[in-house]
Amino acid sequence: MADRTAPSCHLRLEWVYGYRGHQCRNNLYYTAAKEIVYFVAGVGVVYNTREHKQKFYLGHNDDIISLALHPERVLVATGQVGKEPYICVWDSYTVQTVSILKDVHSHGIACLAFDLEGQCLVSVGLDSKNTICVWDWRKGKVLAAAPGHTDRIFDISWDLYQPSKLVSCGVKHIKFWSLCGNALTPKRGVFGKTGDLQTILCLACAKDEVTYSGALNGDIYVWKGINLMRTVQGAHGSGIFSMNVCEEGFATGGRDGCVRLWDLNFKPITVIDLRETDQGYKVARGENSRGLSVRSVCWRGDHILVGTQDSEIFEVVVHDRNKPFLIMQGHCEGELWALAVHPTKPLAMTGSDDRSVRIWSLIDHALIARCNMEEPIRCAAVSTDGIHLALGMKDGSFTVLRVRDMTEVVHIKDRKEAIHELKYSPDGGHLAVGSNDNSVDIYGVVQRYKKVGECIGSNSFITHMDWSTDSKFLQINDGSGRRLFYRMPSGKEVTNREELKLVQWASWTCVLGPEVNGIWPKYSDINDINSVDANFNNQVLVTADDYGLVKLLRYPCVKKGAKFKKYLGHSAHITNARWSHDYQWVITIGGADHSVFQWKFVPERKSKEAVHIAPQESLADSNSEESDSDQSDVPEMDSEIEQETQLTYRRQVYKEDLPQLKEQCKEKHRVQAMKKRERAPGSGVKLHFIHGYRGYDCRSNLFYTQTGEIVYHVAAIGVVYNRQQNTQRFYMGHDDDILCLAIHPLKDFVATGQVGRDSAIHIWDTETLKPMSVLRGFHQLGVCALDFAADGKRLASVGLDENHTIVLWDWRKGEKLSAMRGSKDKIFVVKINPYLPDKLITAGVKHMKFWHKAGGGLIGRKGNMGKTETMMCAVYGWSEEMVFSGTCTGDICIWRDMFLMKTVKAHDGPVFSVHCISKGFVTGGKDGIVALWDDTFERCLKTYAIKRSVLAPGSKGLLLEDNPSIRAISLGHGHILVGTKNGEILEVDKSGPITLLVQGHMEGEVWGLATHPHLPLCATVSDDKTLRIWDLSPSHCMLAVRKLRKGGRCCCFSPDGKALAVGLNDGSFLIVNADTLEDLVSFHHRKDIISDIRFSPGVGKYLAVASGDTFVDIYNVMSSKRVGVCKGCLNYITHLDWDKRGKLLQVNTGAKEQFFFEAPRGKRQTIPATEVEKIDWSTWTCVLGTSVEGIWPLINEVTEVTAACLSNDRKVLATGDDLGYLKLFRYPVKGKYAKFKRYVAHSTHVTNVRWTHDDSLLVTVGGGDTCLMIWAHEPEGHREFKQCDSEESDIESEDDGGYDSDVTRENEINYTIKALSTNMRPMIGVKPHLQLKEPSVDERQGVVRGSRPPVSRALPQPEKLQTNNVGKKKRPIEDLVLELVFGYRGNDCRNNVHYLNEGADIIYHTASVGIVLNLTTSCQSFYVEHSDDILCLTINQHPKFPNVVATGQVGDTGDMSATSPSIHVWDAMTKQTLSVLRCFHSGGVCSVSFSATGKLLLSVGLDPEHTVTIWKWQEGAKVASRVGHTQRIFVAEFRPDSDTHFVSVGIKHVRFWTLAGRALLSKKGVLSSIEDARMQTMLSVAFGANNLTFTGTISGDVCVWKEHILVRIVAKAHTGPVFTMYTTLRDGLIVTGGKERPSKEGGALKLWDQELKRCRAFRLETGQVIDCVRSVCRGKGKILVGTRNAEIIEVGEKNAACNILVNGHMDGPIWGLGAHPSRDVFLSAAEDGTVRLWDIPEKKMLNKVNLGHPARTISYSPEGDMVAIGMKNGEFIILLVASLKIWGKKRDRRSPIQDIRFSPNSRYLAVGSTESAVDFYDLTYGPQLNRINCCRDIPSFVMQMDFSADSCYVQISTGAYKRLAYEVPSGKQVTEQSHIDRITWATWTSVLGDEVVGIWSRNTDKADVTCACVSHSGLNIVTGDDFGMVKLLDFPCPEKFAKHKRFLGHSAHLTNVRFTNGDRFVVSAGGDDRSLFVWRCVHAPH
Repeated sequence: MADRTAPSCHLRLEWVYGYRGHQCRNNLYYTAAKEIVYFVAGVGVVYNTREHKQKFYLGHNDDIISLALHPERVLVATGQVGKEPYICVWDSYTVQTVSILKDVHSHGIACLAFDLEGQCLVSVGLDSKNTICVWDWRKGKVLAAAPGHTDRIFDISWDLYQPSKLVSCGVKHIKFWSLCGNALTPKRGVFGKTGDLQTILCLACAKDEVTYSGALNGDIYVWKGINLMRTVQGAHGSGIFSMNVCEEGFATGGRDGCVRLWDLNFKPITVIDLRETDQGYKVARGENSRGLSVRSVCWRGDHILVGTQDSEIFEVVVHDRNKPFLIMQGHCEGELWALAVHPTKPLAMTGSDDRSVRIWSLIDHALIARCNMEEPIRCAAVSTDGIHLALGMKDGSFTVLRVRDMTEVVHIKDRKEAIHELKYSPDGGHLAVGSNDNSVDIYGVVQRYKKVGECIGSNSFITHMDWSTDSKFLQINDGSGRRLFYRMPSGKEVTNREELKLVQWASWTCVLGPEVNGIWPKYSDINDINSVDANFNNQVLVTADDYGLVKLLRYPCVKKGAKFKKYLGHSAHITNARWSHDYQWVITIGGADHSVFQWKFVPERKSKEAVHIAPQESLADSNSEESDSDQSDVPEMDSEIEQETQLTYRRQVYKEDLPQLKEQCKEKHRVQAMKKRERAPGSGVKLHFIHGYRGYDCRSNLFYTQTGEIVYHVAAIGVVYNRQQNTQRFYMGHDDDILCLAIHPLKDFVATGQVGRDSAIHIWDTETLKPMSVLRGFHQLGVCALDFAADGKRLASVGLDENHTIVLWDWRKGEKLSAMRGSKDKIFVVKINPYLPDKLITAGVKHMKFWHKAGGGLIGRKGNMGKTETMMCAVYGWSEEMVFSGTCTGDICIWRDMFLMKTVKAHDGPVFSVHCISKGFVTGGKDGIVALWDDTFERCLKTYAIKRSVLAPGSKGLLLEDNPSIRAISLGHGHILVGTKNGEILEVDKSGPITLLVQGHMEGEVWGLATHPHLPLCATVSDDKTLRIWDLSPSHCMLAVRKLRKGGRCCCFSPDGKALAVGLNDGSFLIVNADTLEDLVSFHHRKDIISDIRFSPGVGKYLAVASGDTFVDIYNVMSSKRVGVCKGCLNYITHLDWDKRGKLLQVNTGAKEQFFFEAPRGKRQTIPATEVEKIDWSTWTCVLGTSVEGIWPLINEVTEVTAACLSNDRKVLATGDDLGYLKLFRYPVKGKYAKFKRYVAHSTHVTNVRWTHDDSLLVTVGGGDTCLMIWAHEPEGHREFKQCDSEESDIESEDDGGYDSDVTRENEINYTIKALSTNMRPMIGVKPHLQLKEPSVDERQGVVRGSRPPVSRALPQPEKLQTNNVGKKKRPIEDLVLELVFGYRGNDCRNNVHYLNEGADIIYHTASVGIVLNLTTSCQSFYVEHSDDILCLTINQHPKFPNVVATGQVGDTGDMSATSPSIHVWDAMTKQTLSVLRCFHSGGVCSVSFSATGKLLLSVGLDPEHTVTIWKWQEGAKVASRVGHTQRIFVAEFRPDSDTHFVSVGIKHVRFWTLAGRALLSKKGVLSSIEDARMQTMLSVAFGANNLTFTGTISGDVCVWKEHILVRIVAKAHTGPVFTMYTTLRDGLIVTGGKERPSKEGGALKLWDQELKRCRAFRLETGQVIDCVRSVCRGKGKILVGTRNAEIIEVGEKNAACNILVNGHMDGPIWGLGAHPSRDVFLSAAEDGTVRLWDIPEKKMLNKVNLGHPARTISYSPEGDMVAIGMKNGEFIILLVASLKIWGKKRDRRSPIQDIRFSPNSRYLAVGSTESAVDFYDLTYGPQLNRINCCRDIPSFVMQMDFSADSCYVQISTGAYKRLAYEVPSGKQVTEQSHIDRITWATWTSVLGDEVVGIWSRNTDKADVTCACVSHSGLNIVTGDDFGMVKLLDFPCPEKFAKHKRFLGHSAHLTNVRFTNGDRFVVSAGGDDRSLFVWRCVHAPH
């Protein structure tokens, strides 16, 4: 048989011709060593021009498209395309990887840039959002990411003069980014009038915030900040592709073929025009040339590098700039297909779609000739004498040239389709030309290429051809996969294959045929191999395929799927591959990458000598894994290993899936769940001892701890065993099988990895059994190997996913340092190098790999060992390069670096464990021998055989067999610890005796369990074919064992305990003596397994035997005869129970049926359910019936209750189920879904549970985990402090403690971002900016505007607006500055008022503004960086961070864009942003809290999962995140003394959280310790000493928790919900605030002692019926209170005096706004039924009037002596200002009054309402207010009204986007437009009309401009809109989309805006935010 191994020779990349200039830019630089770095295809090239040498970086596996140079110019970053593209940072000197950055981008990486320091790297992806990502590249960690732009980004650069600022540009945009925290925030560049908005192609940053950018039209745009400052026009003729900065200035390169140099101020220095060079492309360009286009420039000193579109690189010396020097060239545009090699010289010829043919010298690595043809070239051939070169063209013609001078010999066109292959015959006589016309033409060379023959018969295009050596035959391959033969030169087809038997082929380039079968994978029919070429001399074959792989195989390779070596470099398809004439080189050409690769062939004998050269590193192995391994010499796989390799540990249901399943089931069972459910039992159990050790499929999982205890694992439990006391302690943090265990070098911590969908690794302390860190998120299915580094800081883990991912962790921080796919085959072991923690090894099935860390990735190389063996264990030796590994054949392999030095035979059968000790090694194998070796494995010093004969007397059990397979060895304390496959743990004394410490069943399910009737013993029987008796007393040992001929599933003691019945799996059963285990009697009556067996009670007269074939046989024990058979069951029988009298049997079957039979005959009985409960059962192990219906869980589709057992006192029923849960119920368990206590210890199904005879212990056995667990029963009175083992039941009670409107509102509120606001008023019609204008009078009369006679006879046009401050020079307003905000967000936010600076200032928020109020000056200062509403606020109380505030805002989806929710951390005094954290909490952030040290920040989201996240806010790094609760969480707070513990409260939720590393672990609050306590909705949290936590509830109670257990309830701390609690750090006193009616003794604010026992109540003198406190904070002697009614009050602790600091409207919107005509005061009227008077200079509310009804509008009379108020119910009121007395009121309408106005002459009052009407009242008739007229025919509701200056007209804006004018007081409509144009208005508040079309912006499709006001000067207009923006524009603004300034701060929906008198201020009123903003107007200077 042919050798199927890979060939032992190899290829080495020697040269790459070409440079990637197409579709890439800025990819050519000088390194520090003056070498040139660039890329081609998938290879990074470092080219030394002086020595003409190239080095290659081969770490990518697809096309590289971007490159950046580190500022120190040694390191290079390159980015590639692909589905999962990654970035490599590599060293240009050693061409080795330094770091790999992966897992963020998709599609590809378009741009890269290093920052000035070189610490950060920014990358831009090719995904649809063009994601921008900033990396800490050394760690491989993402610092920030954000969507870049909707369209392509072409360039990105760091601002080199300002840290953390970046600029990106691309299609029609430029963006300026700032990086703060983890947030990248963009500002779009404003093109303005200076330049056209266009695509920007490249940029460079200069100092003073100046940015230069190159545009598509050839201009250079110069930016200052974000504004376009000037343009340099025509810098280039067309697009500027590249811009480079150096010390001297800037270099730019464009599509026009020029390079221009500019000085540092961007003044031109010089131009270098490459179009005039005599080199390069212009040779015979012809008509089709596009001209030369520059894609990349690099200027260093006096040298300039230029890369062009056409794959050329020029070097220009500045002072000799007319002589550019061409240093590299390649093919350009179009595919490259043609390749031929010269028959006698080292030359290669290539031809491409760029129509050029080129000749390359393989020795000089240079282009020596080129010639341009008329057509694209598709194939080439050189005649045998080397004189002619034939080229096949795409148009079906072919041309023959003379090689020496490229002159044409002949040009022939006989075909229409492309010529794809041509070849000269070996005798030189003929040329065969194969075309896509499915035929081959034969031409005679000597006859001047006359056609002499034609081969037809192929039905597809011709792909490959080969001549025979005698030139008589031709074989061809065609596109349909056929292989045909023809006789030459006639072209007759040879059909008889016999003639071809002896034909020898001159070359072999065909892909079909027996000799090359091996190039195809085994089971594929794909045709992706493009080219083959055989090297007959060395018997190797090279192939080129569509995936960019060059493969080397043996020739011939007859069987499919041969082994190969593979080489990456080409990125996409390789079109051709050829050996050079002397077989020294292989030439390959890439189709799309236009490149020519030259590979050096290294034959075998050479490669032997080259061993010491480190192999070129690459991410893919050369001995690839895809080629499979039926090598003849692979040894038989050991059965144990075979078994282990096949274990997948998959689960139908993972524990992680349960919450979701529960939710789904809850919906179904809502009704059932409402019913009263049975309480959980009072008593509990605690795990006491486990018999078992997991040895059958795990290795090296047994160690000594620091204190000499022994740590190992079994099932889901980490066990710490004390051999002196024979006791065990347990780590119970896992919830599924643990598969591996590693111990920290200090032997105090242990890491364990488990099975799971997202499997976790826990690092825990063996003393305290507490988790130190939990690592999750990277391994699927399970974790199979772990290892700590020698310094204990790092941990390596391997997953069970199909790639066996390897992850390197910083475990304390919980950070992933690096990750990489390990291998397709199973990995058994991972080890970190003890000397170099960046290196590690993995070993497993058929491989051994050596890895080193590179940034976020790992780079692996396979160990070189002739044949690939399976490695079972490995360990580092006494120096960093020595590794020793144990194989599956019993050898020890000794490695140095990655080369196998030698092997030593160590064991018979696999070596499972090897351990390094100070002077040597210990090994253990399947042969049951422990061997001690010297430090070089030369001598075996000693062996220990594990045999019964040497078992010491103190052993805790018996050895089942001699020489058990050894799976784990550990040394310490003078002993060798050994774990065996049979589940035994043994201690070997160095002198020889062996003590057995722990043992369990071997592999196989354990089902049978019976407890002794009066002794502390139990029996188990398992599928491992043993019956065992265990001692349950403190000696905990196995007393006896007996092998059975078959496995068993059940056993039972007789009532006197002397006999033991055992049912076996083959249908037989036996009764044995319970002491000696010898047979008494056996029967075999059934075929199926015996599933349960029971003696009747009393004397045990009968034995009932249930079998899988649906029968129960009843035997008489005394006579040993079968006396009855119970028939009638339809399914296999699962459980049996006798009644006390021994007369009745209860039977359960697998189909959930319950039957009763009478003994001994077995007659079936039907008994009604009510009677069953009355029967006195001897035992109860059944799972069906009314008395146990509550044991079936909600999710019964996925889990079965497999076993049950009732305690002998009949109080507690224990059950075991398929999910590994042990549950305790109160018996009888009536009603569905009873409450229970639940314990997790078994990993998969619990197969059986039994109480001991006195109920003191509960014994359980696990199926898959082979464990016998013993639980101590703790009866009711016994207070369990350690309730942590038990978990509460699944369904919370439905009653959550009551209903409260405030809580409901807060819970149900839906926050949307402002950008998605829709209009507030129900408008109809077409928006103003979309309406078609009607022509004006002039235009109608045909007068062209501007052509009026200079002296007009007509009156001049009147002013649009009467201006009130006549006489003063009118000055326009330039800007608005926020001066004051009246408002506080108390109605749906809490805990958001705090003291700062020892109580001198307070901080709070409203809308999107953070407000700091100085209490002495009443001055406000504002933080305005939030883009949307703030929802929560907290301050950092650590002295290191004074005045640091965190605020969280509303956001859209969590996609990290600018509208994502974010948290800002800022300095309250300077208002400087310290960090911005963009979150994934879609919806918004509803709670924030700083940790004790102030370094961590906790946030809670409004997303559906209510995610809880912890941040390191200074770095912007997310530490951990976890789903919080299905319903709303209101508050989460850190314990004031902790950085790791916090508590969250919410709707029926309180959880106690711990941060372990990067994982969040949580416990639900346990209520069961207090009678009738129920889980209520929790609203607030506070803390006390000694781990006390207080939570305030909706019912007014406060719950007191110790750890996570409820210990006390403070009943009715408030009468209504307790909304807020505050823990004072300095004295521990607690303040609570709630909702209650003020009374003598009670108040909504209380101050309590540290234990919440005594309190003092305060009354808030607000005059409200009910006080509702939403926020409290305690300072020195003062308490700060924020209320639901938007007040902030300071309360003195001593005198209880209240001082109201802040007032606001409590419910919005605030609709009405009226500014006083002469003073700086204004009125507001709101939905809350109040009118309030505000004083701007005094910064406070002067007065408020309660109207009893929501108010809609308000207006001062012209003199300011009266106020008119319009109400929502249609009424209006007129008040006298002086006395606030009502002057008159009237209600003529039933719907809201929208606007109310006094006429300027104070005579009329106009009242506009929603009823589409305006009513006029004459005030001179006195207060009875009779309507004198009304305006009719208004098309929709009235929005705004304005009187004319002469009080004769009124203009009305309506809800149909129409503006109308009416006469006053007649109410007649004015329709004549020219008439309306002449009216001068007294005020202008309309948003409609031609004069104000410009106020409507483009994006008001769903939202509106809601209000407007023109200044008294008539020069400006301010508007408010539904997006919450205030805008300032010029008036009038008749042009659409007028220029404006915008001011943010309000929430969505501004309702009104007004100028105050003298245009001093603008007041804006908020709809959603119930706040009033006062803006100071900044006037333009004179």
